[in-house]
Amino acid sequence: MTSTANTSTSSRRLPGAAVVALAASVALLAGCSSSSDSKSDPLANDQASGGTVVVGSNNFAESILIADIYGEALKAKGVKVTYKPNIGSRETTYGLLKNGSITVLPEYNGALLAYLDKKAAPKTVAATTAAINAKLDSKLTLLDPAPAQDKDSVTVNADTAKKYNLTDKSSIADLKDAAKDLVIGGSPEFQTRQQGLEGLKTVYGLEFKSFKALDAGGPLTLAALKKNAVQAGDIFTTDPNISKEKFVVLQDPKNLFGFENVQPLVYKSGLPKEGVDALNAVSAKLDTAALLDMDTQVQLDNKDPLDVAKAWLKSAGLD
Repeated sequence: MTSTANTSTSSRRLPGAAVVALAASVALLAGCSSSSDSKSDPLANDQASGGTVVVGSNNFAESILIADIYGEALKAKGVKVTYKPNIGSRETTYGLLKNGSITVLPEYNGALLAYLDKKAAPKTVAATTAAINAKLDSKLTLLDPAPAQDKDSVTVNADTAKKYNLTDKSSIADLKDAAKDLVIGGSPEFQTRQQGLEGLKTVYGLEFKSFKALDAGGPLTLAALKKNAVQAGDIFTTDPNISKEKFVVLQDPKNLFGFENVQPLVYKSGLPKEGVDALNAVSAKLDTAALLDMDTQVQLDNKDPLDVAKAWLKSAGLD
């Protein structure tokens, strides 16, 4: 896929069988973190020129979808846009934002705060934003948060739920005795994040039998759960496969995964005022129900996320 704003190709369709196979190959060669863009290097330190806004995304389907929403909303206001999709994890993209290689990135406020400050425990969305801005690099800022949330979760497959009598009313704490017999899977970063194995141990006292490095709530983690190669996994709560596969998402009463509102993270000097207004308008209308519906179209119906993004913007009066 090229990085131009007009691109609409099947390489954005991550959930398809061909892409699952590709992801498995990439996982063996490069730890599951590569770009699908064969014509440009998303890790290159090539700052946009001529007023171009570079919209990046992390390496999972929903991030690519939201980036397409942001990019197309910016284009509707006359902003010149290029895309750098499917780059990698926050550990990579945050650095690219700091050096200006990316102008805009979809973020999740709670996870970003946990990355910046493991000890932070804000009680409101506004407090989360304030805490993030206090820790952000001075060249960066957050725009308005959307009502839409998508949290990390500890999710078990149907067999595990049946074996340990777990339902959607059960808590992560209910795994305390069983965890020693379970394999949990997720992105490589999940192993060392506070909103990951570290927090599951310190907050809930869970110590799993082992950890399997897979991907960020993507096809590798889903496949491993379905095949029982892992019994628990970090699955995003707006993933339509949860209901399809009868997975059980465990409740998080101690709020380890915090607030996870979708929120644009921006390289300040790279985004004009009309761009700020356009992205804040997106946040005002993007709720969890709309996000789940679009995720279903992309991940289960295999629609191109760029097409889905354009249709939602039209329906929201933002095109």
